[in-house]
Amino acid sequence: MYNTHRGMVPAPNSRLTELLDQLRQEFESQSRSTGEFEHQLTGQLQEMEMIRQKVFQLEQAQVKIKQDYETEIRMLRHELESRGVQTIPSHIGGPAAAHTAPTQAPPPALGHGPSNLFGGIMTNPPGSGPGLAPPPPQDQQPPQHALQQPASAAQPGAPQPPQSSFGGYQAGAAVNGYGPPPPTASPGPGKGRGRVPPGPATPQQQHIAYPDPRASPQIPRPTPPNQTSLPRERPGNMLANWNPDELPASQKREGPDWYAVFNPEVQRVLDVELVHHLNHDSVVCCVRFSRDGKYLATGCNRSAQIFDVTTGQNVATLQDENVDKDGDLYIRSVCFSPDGKYLATGAEDKQIRVWDINARTIKHIFSGHEQDIYSLDFAGNGRYIASGSGDKTVRLWDILDGKLVYTLSIEDGVTTVAMSPDGHYVAAGSLDKSVRVWDTTTGYLVERLENPDGHKDSVYSVAFAPNGRDLVSGSLDKTIKLWELTVPRGMHPHSGVKGGKCLRTFEGHKDFVLSVCLTPDGAWVMSGSKDRGVQFWDPVTGNAQMMLQGHKNSVISVAPSPTGNLFATGSGDMRARIWRKQFVKTSRIPAGTITDRYLSCQSTAVTFSDPSSDGAKATRSDRHETNHLRETTAQWCFNFQGVLFQQRTHSSPSKEKQIAPAGSRCGGKHPLSETSDW
Repeated sequence: MYNTHRGMVPAPNSRLTELLDQLRQEFESQSRSTGEFEHQLTGQLQEMEMIRQKVFQLEQAQVKIKQDYETEIRMLRHELESRGVQTIPSHIGGPAAAHTAPTQAPPPALGHGPSNLFGGIMTNPPGSGPGLAPPPPQDQQPPQHALQQPASAAQPGAPQPPQSSFGGYQAGAAVNGYGPPPPTASPGPGKGRGRVPPGPATPQQQHIAYPDPRASPQIPRPTPPNQTSLPRERPGNMLANWNPDELPASQKREGPDWYAVFNPEVQRVLDVELVHHLNHDSVVCCVRFSRDGKYLATGCNRSAQIFDVTTGQNVATLQDENVDKDGDLYIRSVCFSPDGKYLATGAEDKQIRVWDINARTIKHIFSGHEQDIYSLDFAGNGRYIASGSGDKTVRLWDILDGKLVYTLSIEDGVTTVAMSPDGHYVAAGSLDKSVRVWDTTTGYLVERLENPDGHKDSVYSVAFAPNGRDLVSGSLDKTIKLWELTVPRGMHPHSGVKGGKCLRTFEGHKDFVLSVCLTPDGAWVMSGSKDRGVQFWDPVTGNAQMMLQGHKNSVISVAPSPTGNLFATGSGDMRARIWRKQFVKTSRIPAGTITDRYLSCQSTAVTFSDPSSDGAKATRSDRHETNHLRETTAQWCFNFQGVLFQQRTHSSPSKEKQIAPAGSRCGGKHPLSETSDW
């Protein structure tokens, strides 16, 4: 019989053809994949070749720089040898030859963008530099002086500091549009801190301590044969370079999340402690005490807050409910009226609001500025308010009439304003690196403080001394300057309005100086910086007394209490803090400097330095005797009780004159050994 189903079995040739088709399809698929891989490989090879070329170019540039340095070293060595100075053999081209000058960070620009003048300073997100451009109106053009910065995916700004930990702090997530705190190379308290790799803003040679890179030629230092045979150089005023672990207990103070370092190279006379910790929901842009010292005002996002200094409790939150709730509205400046009844606030919406504190209502709204308002200050009589804005103007407002009095225009954005204690003058710092002083009665510019002794970068903070005749300024060039004004002293500048004299430049901060002020007695200059430190400076010697690290982000604002030893700090870490400074009890009378230049009410101010075994020697510029003795140098000797028993002047080599009678007490107040409250 025949099998009727036999014909349904496929022929062997058909099955083979099917398998060959499958193999062909698989081969074609693999061929396509191979082509894609070859294309990727070709692209990567081209990229590697580009990198190789870049490396070659960098090597050539490095060789040229090295040759230039070697030539300069040989010239300097030859010059030293020609003068008969014995030089130390060096290994040119070794590690020391890599010493190069750090680059200067470009200044901020008042340009277009969603950020603001202080936005990038408050924060430094990973992978980007601090953006420093405030939001001008769309019709405003950025100032011509601003340096062009390299384009990147991040907002342009200054070089980013190296990434590191800070005294146990951990970087937090972005809050309210602000990223985690900027890293720093500052040592934190405690043991076990690792070395931080250098970044673009922290050159490797930073352990070689000049007071400031701009203060000394950045020439490769010779490398001696045996490094251990020479003593390690001292950081000087760069207190952030001191490792607290290497300091004795007498030269440091540590808290749970803060620490202070006292300059080991000068006599320690200050101590500091944390009084209150004031949390906020956003960056704290400004802090300011009331005239009676009972209250502290802070400015943050959308509101100004007032705290009781004694208890640390929030007693008032001032917020304009009529403002659009969308977006941010940072309060850049706050200022109490002298009688404490009103609080003026300046904000990003270009308006000044004057609040009745008791009623929690707005008394005045001053409009007219065309960009963010960055700074406010009340006149001593309480009638006038000065304001500074990115629109390149300083404006003076009458709080009684509710009117604009003056508009003072300059060439660049205004970052800070301050009124003299008597209200006769208003000073302003600007992005053009200058400080200007106007007469508030006439509106005339009377002094302009700038190069050659001026700042090398934008000025972000100014403050009058209590005597009204001197002024301090802080800048993005990382320095603070103390100026002696000409016009308030009844003199006139010799060359137009370019009067004033730079008495001293304070160098020691590692990053932008954002806020400066003087204590009410004029004995200390205070400064807050993007390096997260607050430093106290002796205005006479220029020495840094103390560096306080108490925040996780930039210290944007510092303010002293007008009535005591308290001071406040505001930071990008969303906290304000109230601190107490006090004098250290000493058994010996330290040497010091007495001058009337930094006084408000007293005739002298004392700043201590090195100790003396038998007493103290002090230098005094006395304006109470005769005018020609104003700069006369006198030697004062006190015993342990602070009683004057000898005093000589050096106005002439052969003449001695007693200005104060023997047995007088210093300033007529306390013996010098009582260091509680000068």
